[in-house]
Amino acid sequence: MNNIVVKDSNGTPLKDGDSVILTKDLKVKGTSESIKRGTLIKSIRLTAKPGEIECSTKKVKGLVLKTEFLKKA
Repeated sequence: MNNIVVKDSNGTPLKDGDSVILTKDLKVKGTSESIKRGTLIKSIRLTAKPGEIECSTKKVKGLVLKTEFLKKA
């Protein structure tokens, strides 16, 4: 198993299944949707890249977000 530590914008370690909050409004590429600052995202999944997580919201499924725009809930 890899020992990559994924951290949020405050340096708090994240793990699979955590909930995070957006710290910035983000436009979703390929759609007209945007996700507002303060949105709670539940059940994140870590990826092979330490700066990214996978998640889904009510509006958009299969998102990949950069951890620099997230903080642990």
